Amino acid sequence: MTTAAVIVAAGRGTRAGGDIPKQWRSLGARLVGEYSVATLTAHPDVAHVVVVVHPDDLARAEALGWSCVTGGASRRDSVMNGLEALAGKGVTKVLIHDIARPGLTDQVIDDVIAALDTHQGAAPALPVVDALWIGADGNVNGTQARDGLYRAQTPQGFHYDAILHAHRTHGQDAADDVEVARAAGMTVAITAGSADNFKITHPQDFARAARLLETGMDIRLGNGYDVHAFEEGDHVILCGVNVPHTKALKGHSDADVGMHAITDAIYGALAEGDIGRHFPPSDPEWKGAASEIFLKHAVDLATAKGFTISNVDCTLICERPKVGPHADAMMEALSAIMGIAKDRISVKATTSERLGFTGREEGIASIATATLVKL
Repeated sequence: MTTAAVIVAAGRGTRAGGDIPKQWRSLGARLVGEYSVATLTAHPDVAHVVVVVHPDDLARAEALGWSCVTGGASRRDSVMNGLEALAGKGVTKVLIHDIARPGLTDQVIDDVIAALDTHQGAAPALPVVDALWIGADGNVNGTQARDGLYRAQTPQGFHYDAILHAHRTHGQDAADDVEVARAAGMTVAITAGSADNFKITHPQDFARAARLLETGMDIRLGNGYDVHAFEEGDHVILCGVNVPHTKALKGHSDADVGMHAITDAIYGALAEGDIGRHFPPSDPEWKGAASEIFLKHAVDLATAKGFTISNVDCTLICERPKVGPHADAMMEALSAIMGIAKDRISVKATTSERLGFTGREEGIASIATATLVKL
């Protein structure tokens, strides 16, 4: 049986305040939306993850490496688009999750998936424990018994074919997918929710989520430095981009001084030495090698150790060539290689005021910093 997840992220989240939708706001070392996507993607029983985004956010989401479809005019329309995107992938179970719940845990996911072995649908919830009032005009007009009442959470899980049919035949919007399922006659089991799996709705929820997610967070900072001398040539390679110049950079590999510094910064944050430890310059295999091989290795090593690269800052030090006109292309190249959003990568340049070997235009130096986070 194959389980997939549809993450609904097409809303605008106006109640949460801010200038941008809540899923794209920063929360600790990540964006709000990155937490749920990372949790579901890493879960061993989830084979496919589709994120449903607003059309205006599609490029930003794809830059994060997400598999995306665009949403519709209503939440139900957006869920439908996500479900339809899974057609033909052999999916038997599907989890539908609100992206603004960054505190989602593996245990909540496990319980929903397990319940689908014996039920058509399953969803996490918390029993209501507070007294309930009926109010009007700011006054208490009555009370409501709380027996049998629950606060619904996500992911809400279903047999894929059944919930797809239910959405296709449901003629109106719904508060959640359980409502759609029940309207189609499906039974839905209640599984244990988690107080940490709350939905960010109001401005004050960001502080609560930050406190939760900071617990146990492992943050690493690494620095890298590299330098290469000039030799005869007609271009240099900097951060993955060929830049025309009157000289080339000399090195055992392609001498991409910027990418080397970034790679060493990641290795440094992991306490894994430097490029020379992993790719010895004495080894002829790496003669003329593209530096993206080294960078990809460092990124893969970070991922294997459970870290996410939060951001990278690289400074190139040279009199010439001019880096500014190429900086955007360099950030694009690094984003593609590292699998992180371009707006988490900085490439900039400075001179040494004609001092030292860079000032004499004998070569180029680079320094870089990388921040790695494990939740």
